[in-house]
Amino acid sequence: MSASPAAPARPSRPSRREGPKYLNRELSWISFNERVLEEAHDPSNPLLERLRFLTIFHTNLDEFFMVRVSGILQQLQAGIEVLSVDGLSPRMQLARIHERAADLVASAQQCLTDEVLPALEPHGIRLVHYDALSKSDRKRMNALFKKRVYPILTPLAVGSTHPFPFISNLSLNLALWVESPEGEQRLARVKVPLANLPRLVCVSGDEDSGPVRWLPLEQLIAANLTTLFPGMKLSEPWLFRVTRDADFEIREDEANDLLDSLQQELRKRRFGQPVRLEVQAGMPDAIREALTEGVGVDPGEVYEVAGPMAVSRMGQILGVDLPELKYPPYVPRRHPGLPKGSELFAHIRQQDVLLHHPYETFAPVVDFVRSAARDPQVVAIKQTLYRTSGDSPVIRALEKAVENGKQVAAVVELKARFDEENNIVWARRLEEAGVHVIYGVPLLKTHSKMALVVRREGDELVRYAHIGTGNYNPTTARIYTDLGLMTAHTGITGDVADLFNRLTGFARPPKYHHLYVAPSHMKKQLLLRIRHEAKVSKAGGKGRIVAKCNAITDRDMIDALYAASQAGVEVRLLVRGICCLLPGVPGLSDNIEVRSVVGRFLEHDRVYWFENGGNDGPAVYIGSADWMDRNLERRVEVLVPILAPNLVDFLRGLLEAYLEDTRRTRLMLADGSYLRMSTEADAFDIHDHLMERR
Repeated sequence: MSASPAAPARPSRPSRREGPKYLNRELSWISFNERVLEEAHDPSNPLLERLRFLTIFHTNLDEFFMVRVSGILQQLQAGIEVLSVDGLSPRMQLARIHERAADLVASAQQCLTDEVLPALEPHGIRLVHYDALSKSDRKRMNALFKKRVYPILTPLAVGSTHPFPFISNLSLNLALWVESPEGEQRLARVKVPLANLPRLVCVSGDEDSGPVRWLPLEQLIAANLTTLFPGMKLSEPWLFRVTRDADFEIREDEANDLLDSLQQELRKRRFGQPVRLEVQAGMPDAIREALTEGVGVDPGEVYEVAGPMAVSRMGQILGVDLPELKYPPYVPRRHPGLPKGSELFAHIRQQDVLLHHPYETFAPVVDFVRSAARDPQVVAIKQTLYRTSGDSPVIRALEKAVENGKQVAAVVELKARFDEENNIVWARRLEEAGVHVIYGVPLLKTHSKMALVVRREGDELVRYAHIGTGNYNPTTARIYTDLGLMTAHTGITGDVADLFNRLTGFARPPKYHHLYVAPSHMKKQLLLRIRHEAKVSKAGGKGRIVAKCNAITDRDMIDALYAASQAGVEVRLLVRGICCLLPGVPGLSDNIEVRSVVGRFLEHDRVYWFENGGNDGPAVYIGSADWMDRNLERRVEVLVPILAPNLVDFLRGLLEAYLEDTRRTRLMLADGSYLRMSTEADAFDIHDHLMERR
């Protein structure tokens, strides 16, 4: 297989048609989260899994407001009136977002309060209201409040000497009027201490095995407010919650120490600009107006919530041991014939290995690093780390490798959003162990997933590489679908070595022979591949592209796909999340189909298939990059070719199986909406199919 086809003449951009050519990125993301919410509404899913989808939905929405909505607000406040790809101004985008988000939140609350929680009650799982407790239960709960809750609370009142208190990001709070005997009235705020106490208080039962009754912590606090304000007249308390801008940018060119600079920015995150105020439905206008003014949001940024807030913090319920209310347990299979220890390297030298998680265990990836750490023939290990688990065996293996005298280098991406603090901990731990820690490339995120082992074998040094689509995280490897290639192919491992030299030193390889590397040339090579398929179709051949990824937003890539469609290329896109391309538009994208799979596992692998891309058959790539501007132009990303015919055949079968799925697939329509293909229990389910395959 050639590294890339000859560059054909660049086709002109497709001409404009009636209506927008691109879907709004933010509205496309909201559509994705709506698909997550569909799984919560789906009665065929086990009850606790439906609750899990609700927690995921709310977590997703929180992060969306903290990052994406905050960015649009900054544009608006800066007077930047740049239109989105579909012609919307920042103000129009915010209006659409608020409308869609409000509807989805209402739907999620209805799902929780009217469907999931009532259905859990016959199984012994109950959320109870304080007013419904018996006299003895109230006595026990009040005693618990005085012992474990009251000492933590700090009531804050607003007045001439008490400015409106700072409301930290995503904190849950109670607001009420407090009136003195002299008639002076003030607004007071009590923070629900979720950082110190569980979201739900066990009233009775066993939290691990059930049955169990839980009382929301805010209700216990609300019932005991007189303890905090003795001698005062109190109004009814009302819940509220603030979401703040959590995105930040570090001027690396001005930061002498990236780690220290990042820690300073993280401390600022909780003080970011407010972007959303959630208030309990029915809150009196006076309290609502006082909060709106005090927090500093516009009335259009206020959301009424007719149900529990901070649903993402209700994971306690998911821990109850009721297996009949969860997905059947699944034990990933071991990759057939794959040995452990130093024999693993002999096996990889004989043949490439392609691992498929979570259907195959992540253990061989850990074995790869752990065996290298122990093997006396191994002289060096290099690895990228973007996100990893709490007590990571990969981290421990790298530490052990240093103890055993290996040269160990780790490229740790400190700027992995919402994992920054975790990565700082690991970076310092690795540095203390003697690992050479590099914080990536200035102004870029290192998102590639690579490990390189250098082993002395006889008179030569042999390189072994693992290149994956997902993080070195055994925990997420059980719920994310990912692929990982283990290879000793000299061309690929040579490219990996050159890229590590680029990351750790000041080397700039003139070119990579097999890898597609961003931001240097990946986008250019992918565009050449797409145009080659168009050239094949125009010449009467069969041009075909199948891409499986998380998101497609890059306009150059979209325009190239439109042009390929007009040239007769069959384009099948499996895009889990955001997709700004519009499929099936007459004259523009007639030959493009977009599908989204949402179900038990999070679709995370990236596979790019070009039918006639190579002289010896299809060109197939896997790797870390989505077809997004940030991945192709502002990150260090890697795509690796799959060269072994048996592995190409495996990926052919895998992609075709995804294209046959009807149970978990939503088909994107020409207007950007999605249609679920089937809800029938006997419909083809890709996740069930891959779990059952042996």
